[in-house]
Amino acid sequence: MYGTVTMSSYETAADFGTLYDAVPAYAARADVAFYVAEATRVARESRATVLELGCGTGRVLLPLARAGHDVTGIDASAAMLARCRAKLAREPASVRDRVALYEGDVRAFTLPRSPARSVGTADEGPGFTLSIAPFRILQHLVTPADQIRCLAGVRQHLTPGGRFVFDVFNPHFLLMAQDRSVEVEDTPERLLPDGRYIRRTTRVPRMRWVEQVSDVELIYYVRTGTAVERVVQAFAMRWYGPAELEHLLARAGLHLEGVYGNFDRSSLRDESPEIVVVAARAP
Repeated sequence: MYGTVTMSSYETAADFGTLYDAVPAYAARADVAFYVAEATRVARESRATVLELGCGTGRVLLPLARAGHDVTGIDASAAMLARCRAKLAREPASVRDRVALYEGDVRAFTLPRSPARSVGTADEGPGFTLSIAPFRILQHLVTPADQIRCLAGVRQHLTPGGRFVFDVFNPHFLLMAQDRSVEVEDTPERLLPDGRYIRRTTRVPRMRWVEQVSDVELIYYVRTGTAVERVVQAFAMRWYGPAELEHLLARAGLHLEGVYGNFDRSSLRDESPEIVVVAARAP
């Protein structure tokens, strides 16, 4: 028998950041090198000022800071940010001083322009040279109103000519139309640093075709000795096509510069796993 915890965000399990970081597929994603390269591409005087939406436990944020860039991260999850702060505390001062973390909603935010400035400082800075939304953050924004609010906030925080780079999955409708309501294991049981064990399964109990939304569950089985807790992270994921993304960006005052099908900058094709978008605020 399992004790089950169901959550619609990352907040129910206080140490959810530990569970998240234990999934090998996340650590193996090729997006980190891509986003670091994008920061280097827009860097001025060897460093970029980067705003990361949904920074989580620092999977992308910390490599950006280690590469010499100033990074401001925002996330709605106190649990994920606590994990990120714990990691950041183990970094040298040269990295810590480049990072600022804020708890907040990506649909409505006002942030200072660099880690050196505090909240409440008059907004006289030039803006961020780069904003990023890695690992499908925009797919958690289900309604057009929320999408436009987020994109308008990004534009407001960018310097003229600043880039906005993000990724979403490329929808494969034949796969999405299959019944995926039964749990499928994607992470076999593995040992956590604190002596517990976790394994993870996934399922999609419902497709909302008209809304372009998949209801998704990520199910973590956390074992301590013979006791097992079942932690269910349930959330909605909105899918997009490239033409829709271009229209959304235009409505928010951002213009499309490039679209890729993966983090190797390959062309977007029907079979591509990702839609990777580079947009910019007008100079």
